[in-house]
Amino acid sequence: MTATHDIARVTVIGSGLIGASWAALACSRGLTVTAYDPSAQRRAELPSVVSRLRGQLLALRADSDGRLQVVDNLPGAVQDADLVLESAPERLDLKVALLAEIDRHSDTDTIVATSTSSLLLSEMTATCRNRARFIVAHPFNRPHLMPLVELFGTDQGVLDRAEHFFRSLGKHTIRLKREVHGHIANRLGAALWQEAVHLVAEGVAEVADIDAALIHGPAMRWAVQGTHLTYHLGGGAGGIRHYLDHLGPSQEKRWETLGRMRLTPEIKQALIDGIEAEAAGRSVADLEAERDRFLIDLLQLRGHTG
Repeated sequence: MTATHDIARVTVIGSGLIGASWAALACSRGLTVTAYDPSAQRRAELPSVVSRLRGQLLALRADSDGRLQVVDNLPGAVQDADLVLESAPERLDLKVALLAEIDRHSDTDTIVATSTSSLLLSEMTATCRNRARFIVAHPFNRPHLMPLVELFGTDQGVLDRAEHFFRSLGKHTIRLKREVHGHIANRLGAALWQEAVHLVAEGVAEVADIDAALIHGPAMRWAVQGTHLTYHLGGGAGGIRHYLDHLGPSQEKRWETLGRMRLTPEIKQALIDGIEAEAAGRSVADLEAERDRFLIDLLQLRGHTG
């Protein structure tokens, strides 16, 4: 075991995009990972997916020879786990039932981390007995490459243990002070995308040009500094105080014109058409591969080898 002396036995529940990515990262860190998915096909496919993702990580650091063990039942998967990474589909009814089942079959000191992108921990654990050991650990897709993990829980000791574990995997963790739908990063992303959709709906620009404006403009700065520090530098030598005093009113005027969008059939079709044009025949798999190559390059540039 090379990841952490406190958490040695890791179980992944769900082997979709997030679960497979978690499994690959943990295995690459020398851990033995037990994985379960209710789909026999996904269980059969998981070893090859994990192997491919571990190959990507070799561009960042050496693999520590962890082992993947796929099992065909949930009780056997969680019974001896120190930490369970739950990555089931984003449905409240499913999460409530699944977390309650994990609660029944795992040790009382096992940490259970759900990767929900928007659901509330208090609602998902409503029927669990030992709710304090459940936390939100929301990664950014894909977890084996993206550093961010957003954490929320009610027990600080549990959070401390979980944070130590995720940091040992090379993650950058942040803690929410209170639960909120979408956590932090997804809310920021949702706000940005809402305005991007609004610009399409208002006929301001094509989908590809709106994406290009982001890629070649703010996104380059955001990869170095967040939006608050970006505006701090926008105030020149006077920093954020000068910006707020002198450019704050212009910012408020922009806020007043931002759109509040509904995804009507017409707007959906406009987005579909625009994205198909921007993709220019590239498949989802092609675009994922392109994204992952650039993410690896960016991580190398930032010295983020974990």
